[in-house]
Amino acid sequence: MRKFFPVEELARDERFTQITMRQSEADPRTVLLAEPTGKRPKTNRLTPDRPDASEAARSLMHGIFVGEIQALEGAGRTCFDFETGSGDAPDTVPFALKLDMARQAWDEARHVEISVKLSDWMGSEIGQFAENTVLFEVACSNDPVLRLAGVNRALEGLAIDVFTTMKEFGDMAGDPYLEFCEDWMLADEVTHVKMGSDWLRRVTENDPERRKNALEFQSVVDKIFSFGGTRSDSNESPIGLARRFRELAGFTNTEVQEIADVSLKALEERKAFSAASLNDGDTEHSETGTGTEQLADA
Repeated sequence: MRKFFPVEELARDERFTQITMRQSEADPRTVLLAEPTGKRPKTNRLTPDRPDASEAARSLMHGIFVGEIQALEGAGRTCFDFETGSGDAPDTVPFALKLDMARQAWDEARHVEISVKLSDWMGSEIGQFAENTVLFEVACSNDPVLRLAGVNRALEGLAIDVFTTMKEFGDMAGDPYLEFCEDWMLADEVTHVKMGSDWLRRVTENDPERRKNALEFQSVVDKIFSFGGTRSDSNESPIGLARRFRELAGFTNTEVQEIADVSLKALEERKAFSAASLNDGDTEHSETGTGTEQLADA
């Protein structure tokens, strides 16, 4: 079987439509602009009293679904792409790490099944919303340590925030099925982040420079995964930062605050980008610094 599979060749059927990060962030409907028009809510938080709550919840659920597919693909590739070894070399990983990635792939497969059933329960179907493949792109590095930083700490960290938001929405909406399923998957994501944090420290124990590079890569990915401030501490973001669950997953207070800061910066950049797009109708006029071109540079 082919190793180091490119994102362009992911298996998808005709139901899926893929869009770029730029297309997603240029949509002014998903961000509160600096000058309120009176037609926008004071908060973007996902709550049942929002006029668009049903559609927003279905969109987020579909985002979870495609995210779980890509997390499954990422964990599976990490398990398969590298030879078994000490992990000191960038082309080898310990066998026990492969076992953890295989366990994570099993978890993600279960999450995909749960998400399909929840989407059906919520009245939507596969392909109703677009897919952004940037989640898999962070799993394409040739260094397994960068994959741990990008997938287990950044992607799965985002999953903690998303599942917490959806769990709280289910509670407020009086939907015990949604709340229970999100709570169940949330417990898995905390475990996945913890596995990544532990392995990153173990593999780079004698290589501080490699650890430094991995954490810098994670910082870039965390900004990308804020999706222009869709996830931050601000009420202008639909998804909040789940600080307590991140702490349980092994993030320090300093690390969580750094993620909060970079997410807020991404939100401000996206607001400026969206406002300019409305003014001149040109979504290609400017770089926001939150797209995958930054990931490629890293």
